[in-house]
Amino acid sequence: MPAKLTFLGAAKGVTGSRYHLSVNGLNLLVDCGMHQERQLKSRDWEPFPVPPAKLDAILLTHAHIDHCGFLPKLVREGFRGPVYCTSATAEIAEIMLLDSAGLQEEDAEFKRKRHEAEGRKGPYPEMPLYTTQDVRATMPLFSPVEYGDVVSLGKGVEATFHDAGHVLGSAMVRLDVKENDEQRTVIFTGDIGRWGKPILNDPTLFDRVDYVVMESTYGDRLHEPVEDMSNTLAEAINAAVRAKGNVVIPAFALERAQEVLFYLSRLLFEDRIPHLLVFLDSPMAVTITDVFDRHPEMFDKAMLELIHSRKSPFDFPGLKLVNTVDESKAINRIVGSVIIMAGSGMCTGGRIKHHLVNNISKARNTILFVGYQAAGTLGRQIVDKAKKVRILGKRYRVRARIVQLDGFSAHADRDELMRWLSGFQRLPRRLFVTHGEHSISESFADLVRQKMGWEVVVPEYRDEVLLD
Repeated sequence: MPAKLTFLGAAKGVTGSRYHLSVNGLNLLVDCGMHQERQLKSRDWEPFPVPPAKLDAILLTHAHIDHCGFLPKLVREGFRGPVYCTSATAEIAEIMLLDSAGLQEEDAEFKRKRHEAEGRKGPYPEMPLYTTQDVRATMPLFSPVEYGDVVSLGKGVEATFHDAGHVLGSAMVRLDVKENDEQRTVIFTGDIGRWGKPILNDPTLFDRVDYVVMESTYGDRLHEPVEDMSNTLAEAINAAVRAKGNVVIPAFALERAQEVLFYLSRLLFEDRIPHLLVFLDSPMAVTITDVFDRHPEMFDKAMLELIHSRKSPFDFPGLKLVNTVDESKAINRIVGSVIIMAGSGMCTGGRIKHHLVNNISKARNTILFVGYQAAGTLGRQIVDKAKKVRILGKRYRVRARIVQLDGFSAHADRDELMRWLSGFQRLPRRLFVTHGEHSISESFADLVRQKMGWEVVVPEYRDEVLLD
């Protein structure tokens, strides 16, 4: 029987990446993400369509929660196979998963008490999807590999991880499948990075493949050119300082925080912005930055030159790495403009919510978004110009200046996605467009059909296809 691919997440949606491949009697799962869109979170509580104990292996493209955050739940429900990913992804995934579990435990207790006081129940169980204990049971299953290593999964299936240029350790997973004396190749892109961005190398190109499962997060728009990002960031910060306000930056702890530090350090060294205090108020981002320091082999040439010249973007005058809650609260007592970077990037949890409470209703402040805001998240409500938003159970008027800089995205835009596809010298049998809002995935699929003449499918959730 031909290989069967089932789309168990990120199908006409941006989060919850999970692709089940059944081939030669093997059950493989590529990515294992949580859903972060409010309207899709119920899927995480449903019984998993494949009994976790029957999964032979899981392959992770990278450590963002929408790609790895469902893993501890599967382990709790019986998965015991290996989890393959790069060594940097394995280190970062442990940090991300422990943080995710801790936030869930805190959130569940907070909601339980609030709902009890209000005499009602919420739409989801007042319990975490998984706990820190579940995460600790998960980590021994990780089996790190390096870029270019060929992993034999048995029964004629091999996996190779290639640099995706998205975040530290991110990979595209190439599966070579031999069945009935025929060879088939499937590439799962995970999230595709961008060309010319700081710190990491550019995405890997391929010349031939049979099937591609490809993300489309920004498949209908163009980012600001990479070379202009310093200018736009400087303008936003200088405008905030003139207004005597703070700059609050919701940032993902993985890659976005480190990239913003890269640009801030350069602006400060070049005296293009005032020498403000810069707070990285995210214990997770601080810990992940340590992982960056341990993996210089994944840096691009420009980043290595900075480190050798003793101008590391992770260590500059005025940078304060915040760990404790008391240190975080003390930021709000500072008189004068400061830059506060905190997680989470979509404002769905973490310390950023407390900083929004203290800053979002004051016109002198700036809320500066440097990443994608998925539909249904607090961050999306703010960038969509909501007059009031609900934060930590209370409603706040939005008076702060809201700025969104798409140029910081670690995702390829429409033209960069097309650039990646142009690397193929032979027409694939089929391209599956996933990991994007419905209208965006459809728009990008139409573009590929028109420009390249490929057979393109935008799958629905739980669609099954035969790779014959």
